[in-house]
Amino acid sequence: MDYFMISAQERAEFGRVAVLYGGSSAERSISLKSGAEVLRGLKQANVDAFGIDLCAAGADPLAQLQQAEFDRAFLIMHGRGGEDGTLQGVLEIMAKPYTGSDVMASALGMDKVKCKQIWRAAGLPTPAYAVPDETTDLQQLGQQLGFPMIIKPAHEGSSIGMSKVESAAQLQQAIQAAQQFDRAVLAESWINGPEFTVAVLNGKALPVIRLETSHAFYDFEAKYQANDTQYHFDNELTEAQEAELKRLSEQAFEMVGCRGWGRVDVMLDQQRGFQLLEVNTLPGMTDHSLVPMAARQAGMSFNELVVTILRGSL
Repeated sequence: MDYFMISAQERAEFGRVAVLYGGSSAERSISLKSGAEVLRGLKQANVDAFGIDLCAAGADPLAQLQQAEFDRAFLIMHGRGGEDGTLQGVLEIMAKPYTGSDVMASALGMDKVKCKQIWRAAGLPTPAYAVPDETTDLQQLGQQLGFPMIIKPAHEGSSIGMSKVESAAQLQQAIQAAQQFDRAVLAESWINGPEFTVAVLNGKALPVIRLETSHAFYDFEAKYQANDTQYHFDNELTEAQEAELKRLSEQAFEMVGCRGWGRVDVMLDQQRGFQLLEVNTLPGMTDHSLVPMAARQAGMSFNELVVTILRGSL
């Protein structure tokens, strides 16, 4: 049992809090789980909170927001419609405070290509990439990035629609698989090395997690369903490397304009050092999720974490 509780004064300052989750993106199932966990944590901490499943069967999301009585919103709607600036824009128009990044940072964080362009312009390291379309010469793409490479939708999270490609013969199929989720597709050079994730809370990196999976990469199943995925805080980095990784993650987060909380995914290439993969402005908060795990390692309970995030909306 988590005994973290807010005072009556802070409860009054927060007012009535709407936890917005669900949505209609490919990540809906994860958002439903995250929303249930966040709502439970806020209520246990004495916050006057209730949930709204936006895009529940037959429901009009805008009508739901307009009819609900709330003072601020805790956003935990993953994917397009919730994580890409759309929902943030609606709340801005309604003059309702909300947790997490604003419209611009949410849109940039959701767009893997724009995010990489910003990092590159700022001199931050990120793997070589291309944006293939119907005019792209796939043989030339293979020569440009080399094999293996990874193909992913440009605007999806949770590793949905991603494929590892070992040869030119597999490219077309992988691109078509990604296009089922997004018109824009990102091709990225493969990084051989360990993957890390760094949660950022109010501008500061939480303890680094090294991910270990039996899968080809940290895919949807490894994230949410597999029981053999391992999460290491004893991550085989030197103190200097860990400090560098935290600093890089904080810079990457800030450069996109993110605020409040989020998560930066990074890989370590033997030749090129740390390489930024993406920033998540509304990461998962399920029992498999990484931000609560990192917060716990830093001595922060789940209830304290969700209240800390909520305080960012004041």
